[in-house]
Amino acid sequence: MSRVLAAVAWPYANGPRHIGHVSGFGVPSDVFSRYMRMAGHDVLMVSGTDEHGTPIQVQADAEGVTPRELVDRYNRVIVEDLHGLGLSYDLFTRTTTGNHYQVVQELFQGLHDNGYIIAKTTLGAISPSTGRTLPDRYIEGTCPICGYDSARGDQCDNCGNQLDPDQLINPRSKINGETPEFVETEHFFLDLPAFADQLSAWLDTRDGWRPNVLKFSRNLIDDLQPRAITRDLEWGVPIPLDGWRDRDDKRIYVWFDAVIGYLSASIEWARRSGDPDAWRKWWQDPEAQGYYFMGKDNIVFHSVIWPSILLGYSSPKAGSLGALNLPTEVVSSEYLTMEGRKFSSSRRVVIYVRDFLERYDADALRYFIAVAGPESNDTDFTWAEFRRRNNDELVAGWGNLVNRSISMAAKNFGEIPAVGELTAEDERLLAAVRAGFDSVGQLLGKHRQKAAITEAMRIVGEVNKYFSDQAPWKLKEDKARMGTVLYVALQAVRDCNTLLTPFLPHSAQKIHELLGGTGVHAPMPEIVEVEDLDNGRTYPVLKGDYTVGAKWEHVAIELGTPLAAPTPVFRKLDESIVEEELARLQS
Repeated sequence: MSRVLAAVAWPYANGPRHIGHVSGFGVPSDVFSRYMRMAGHDVLMVSGTDEHGTPIQVQADAEGVTPRELVDRYNRVIVEDLHGLGLSYDLFTRTTTGNHYQVVQELFQGLHDNGYIIAKTTLGAISPSTGRTLPDRYIEGTCPICGYDSARGDQCDNCGNQLDPDQLINPRSKINGETPEFVETEHFFLDLPAFADQLSAWLDTRDGWRPNVLKFSRNLIDDLQPRAITRDLEWGVPIPLDGWRDRDDKRIYVWFDAVIGYLSASIEWARRSGDPDAWRKWWQDPEAQGYYFMGKDNIVFHSVIWPSILLGYSSPKAGSLGALNLPTEVVSSEYLTMEGRKFSSSRRVVIYVRDFLERYDADALRYFIAVAGPESNDTDFTWAEFRRRNNDELVAGWGNLVNRSISMAAKNFGEIPAVGELTAEDERLLAAVRAGFDSVGQLLGKHRQKAAITEAMRIVGEVNKYFSDQAPWKLKEDKARMGTVLYVALQAVRDCNTLLTPFLPHSAQKIHELLGGTGVHAPMPEIVEVEDLDNGRTYPVLKGDYTVGAKWEHVAIELGTPLAAPTPVFRKLDESIVEEELARLQS
């Protein structure tokens, strides 16, 4: 057994999340975490809502509410959405807790004490019409390096280089299109160039990463620049230095405090567990592994900036928390588009998670993301393909196998039938299914989820073929052989259900119960209202007991277990849903 940290990207609390978001950070991290727990590892899966920064302030002003009111609203919305998807967080929290503030300030102070935070006078962008600071991501212009005409003020998504707003050619505000004014302001910067050699050497040891992530990260090392760690903001974590901590116009930059959330959430989880030092087992044990899940637009923060923060805090003199582990792997997904277009809330090219779950089953979306999602290439979600995958693969393939095998056994025996002498075909099928625990498990451990679920469904196809070839419905005159065939089929269904549990936990629990199983097969998260450990405010978190449930192993079905006629596990989708959903997009 090893300890595994699943550090999941923090969704920004300025609105509900759409299915493109959860295809990058949500479902892949949960599939991995569920598999690792089933395989016997001690998993800590943490994240929360990212709630600071000027974009929150700008949106709150536009809605006539305070930033706190805005993030309180969307924190709850996002918690409910992720709960609906069955994402098995040990703790899903938020960045506006007293605990998070303390951990962020501790890392800032440690970096400052070690000489990695430097003060500089720079040019800050101001809105001429409001006099307020414009956030970097709200400034757009032409990249001075590659010429891309929609580069942001913090980064060019085309060439991946980090930028400052005043470097953009023809900069403009994304809020109202006006040209920003640039004024001198003093800020603190993280001295990223100081870590270039260490980062390069570390990346050279990361051979198992996805090639696109590793190549992108290595390219960034060649031109590292000091990066602003504070901003002219009213909403964020105060700067923990004399002369700065009480200022209302300066705050720690949101990108810095958000990545520290992985550590602060782990510490909050430990404090709530009754063992305040429990987090150290995942952050300081050299044998522990840490996997970070996100979309590709966040690679730089996890493969360059966060490792630099960890290196700088841990050396030459570690802060009060002690030296901290670097990531084992940065697991980045590409982009999911929708009907050939980028997701855009403003242009209504979007389907929010909660709207999706009101109309369709969570496992139908989880299946699509796993089998056709943007694991290593940009991919397109279309309603026609979603319907086809659901009907042809989930319903006609897996669901039909479950239904007809249990139905026939319930009708003819009322229980899992006794097994007679096994033929070579019986033995071959059972062995092929059991081999799936190795083949599917190895792929899941390497973050090849698309290949893993394809392999699992291939095995389901073998069981379907066996069932059709053996035709137990033709064996009414040979009940002993019929019983044996149904026993083999039900044993195969039992094992296939285990193979599919990380991907399809909701249906896996139903199938477990249809096979006469009791208790928890696929543990689910729950929403719990808690008090802030340091200031008493209440907020919802996701947590759960994941010590129960199925293990990643073959388990023999129990002969004589009563069976009843099953209800369908998956819903077939009518052709009209494609037209209806496309009409919603155009409305």
